[in-house]
Amino acid sequence: MKIGLDMMGGDFAPLEAVKSLQLYLSGTTSPANLFLFGDEAQLQPLLEEYNIPLEAVKIVHAPEVIGMHEHPTKALKEKQQSSIAIGFGYLGKGVIDAFISAGNTGAMLVGAVYSLKAMEGVLRPTISTIIPKENGGTGLLLDVGLNADCKPENLNQFALLGSLYAKHILGVDNPRVALINIGEEEGKGNLLAQATYPLLKENTAINFVGNIEGRDVLLDKADVMVCEGFTGNIILKLAESIYEITDRKGIHHEYFDRFNFENYGGTPVLGVNKPVIIGHGISQSRAFSNMITLAEKMIDSNLLQIMQESFQS
Repeated sequence: MKIGLDMMGGDFAPLEAVKSLQLYLSGTTSPANLFLFGDEAQLQPLLEEYNIPLEAVKIVHAPEVIGMHEHPTKALKEKQQSSIAIGFGYLGKGVIDAFISAGNTGAMLVGAVYSLKAMEGVLRPTISTIIPKENGGTGLLLDVGLNADCKPENLNQFALLGSLYAKHILGVDNPRVALINIGEEEGKGNLLAQATYPLLKENTAINFVGNIEGRDVLLDKADVMVCEGFTGNIILKLAESIYEITDRKGIHHEYFDRFNFENYGGTPVLGVNKPVIIGHGISQSRAFSNMITLAEKMIDSNLLQIMQESFQS
């Protein structure tokens, strides 16, 4: 398999991206073919310094960088020689099988949606995040920011995409799907929640277990939790703050440690035709390495084809 890595994306690029190669290669006996998109003049000395074997990687020179605060659509259009633009070009042509970046999130989302297109039948792609459960399990929350406003049909599709991801990547058999709401009873919530509930209830492709409240998100009430991106992003940022606060105060516990995003690397864009993984802007080597591993899982599990077949049927 061939995995592309944006070496210039993120606050600590390209150093942490190069260090991640050392971490990834030291932990596998059958590494993927890695395509490194970035400024060759900056990458070559770092690859030599960290003893990255040149036969394990292929540098694709990309002299331009899309900054973290640039307008996504404008930057992609004007910076055709950027690491993100060239990476999506390689992905779209099938030269690589997956593309990873911790760079400009908006540019990655625009590239994923407009360069690759959504799967046939998918109204809107979505992004998710891992939710550590109190009992040691793992939950999935989506959408977490790509779609701030949604229609009931969108949430119904997110439920299916999340279920397939939970089953084939997280290893959850028959994942329980819940709708995040302000009450457990059917009929609760705003107009979106009230209209979404019957769609989820009638969806035979998922295991819908009803509504859950905010206090249930970290408990073992559901495996896949669905909401629009406005609510999901607030929950995501609140979860991130839990780790930041406990870390600053020196509170060390294995449960709170699971809120460290570096453990998961990044989030895939679900609903597009090829694996695209977006990392946090402050990603360091462990996060980059875990994103490569996640890309491998998505390719090995044939997840994208499974999703495509689910929506075609």
